[in-house]
Amino acid sequence: MVTPFRADGTINFDVAIELATYLVAEGYDGLVVAGSTGEGSSLSDKEKLELFACVAGAVEVPVLAGSTFADTARSVELTRQVLETGVTGVLATTPAYARPSQKGIAAHFAAIAASTELPIMLYDVPSRTGRKIAASTTIDLVSSYSNIVAIKDATGNLVRGSELVAKLGGRVTLLSGDDGTTFPLYSIGARGVISVVSNVCPREMSEMWDAVKAGNWERARQLHYKLRVLSQLLFAEPSPAPTKAALALLGRCRAEVRLPLVAASDAIVEQLRSELRAIGVA
Repeated sequence: MVTPFRADGTINFDVAIELATYLVAEGYDGLVVAGSTGEGSSLSDKEKLELFACVAGAVEVPVLAGSTFADTARSVELTRQVLETGVTGVLATTPAYARPSQKGIAAHFAAIAASTELPIMLYDVPSRTGRKIAASTTIDLVSSYSNIVAIKDATGNLVRGSELVAKLGGRVTLLSGDDGTTFPLYSIGARGVISVVSNVCPREMSEMWDAVKAGNWERARQLHYKLRVLSQLLFAEPSPAPTKAALALLGRCRAEVRLPLVAASDAIVEQLRSELRAIGVA
């Protein structure tokens, strides 16, 4: 979920609670707080801990904490602290900018896994971090740490996803981390999505998974195509600026983002307004 801000750029915790409870009521099975869509890279550790506790205390579904950074030591320290906030697990992202080797990536995740008893979801998002997690690295980590239980796959690589499902089976849960490839990943065994689009259309994204579980692939396919243009618009400019613009159009939170992000352009806002009307959301 996005992190709502006030006009002065501070976190609006009241709106965060409203948004979290709304999303759960519309079908969310869990929430990720202070992830990339939540502008986690721009939040202080204190803000993150307050936000984790705020959201975890407001909902009854699992809440995952975006508590990791490129700095392994800082990631370990904050991850140790999140246990007291009431979150259910941790979303651990590949280190950005440093561009470590696979050995370094494995050691980074191993240090985080060893620092907590909470379940951990690995987040493979090479478009943001500059590094992929090799399938062999993932398999070794899962074999070594029982609390690594899920993978958020934002690689767009269905072959890699298939390999992980084939080799790890029920040992871990594969989830899509990219709205555009959610339906294809469902077809190879993914069991959910950590979604940007569902900030705006939570009911439709929830219904897509419900349709897959029920074996109604045609209905799931229809929803995939219904959300296709919106999914593209929400990433037409750096995320989550377009998502917050859409939420502002719907009256759910302000459009403010923190530097180095800037607000969505007027052109994108107008395209979002038109698409929200077209799909019957606004």
